[in-house]
Order: sequence, then C-alpha cells, then structure tokens
Amino acid sequence: MVKKKIVALSTYLSELAVYGIQEKKGEDIVRLDLKNIHTSVADYFIIASANSATQVKAIADSVEKEIYKATQADPRHKEGFESADWIILDYFDVVVHIFKTEKRHFYGIEELWGDAESTNYQSA
Repeated sequence: MVKKKIVALSTYLSELAVYGIQEKKGEDIVRLDLKNIHTSVADYFIIASANSATQVKAIADSVEKEIYKATQADPRHKEGFESADWIILDYFDVVVHIFKTEKRHFYGIEELWGDAESTNYQSA
C-alpha cells in the first residue's frame, strides 16, 4: 500500500505560485503563512520582486499558467497589469504579490504581516 501525503489546496497553490515565479527568475521570493493570524484574509501571501515592468508581467503570466495547468483555476481577481509596478493575483486563500523592486521596498508589505511564519525561496 502506498501512503500519500495530503496537502491543503492553499499550500499546493502557494507552491505552484512559487514555481511560476522561479520559472521567470523572480527575486527575493517569500511565502508568508497567515493561517494562524486570525485577522488574515488568506492562508498565504506570496511576494516576489522583479527588475522591470516586463518581468513583473512575465512572472504574473507564469504564475497564472502554472496554477491553471495544474488546477484549471483562474484568479478570482487580478490587478496592476496596466502599470506593472505591483501585480496582485488573488486565488482566495493564496494572494500573489509581484513588485518592481523599488515599489516592494516602498510598500514594505512583509512588515505589515510581521507575525506570519515566512519561508524564503531561491530563484530557479
């Protein structure tokens, strides 16, 4: 008998998002686990940086492609594609934030969720 590990859908989606970011060389990738923060609107925030608006868009497209390929799910909401300084992809329990590097430092989103458990990832 083969034992399978059951993973929560939000955890799986967060891993797919990280993979999509890595595929387009996103930088400073962080997954914030918000499940134990009772005022949180999601289970995970995934945050990454890119050096240009073109790369921000490419990363967002890659995340959407990877999640859709595995689950046939589209984001519930997405915004920021016009300026591509900060794109948000909202998958209900997983929210992906892709910033141009200078905008990420300006907004300091990680500091807003300082109580969250954080995991850092390397680019592929």
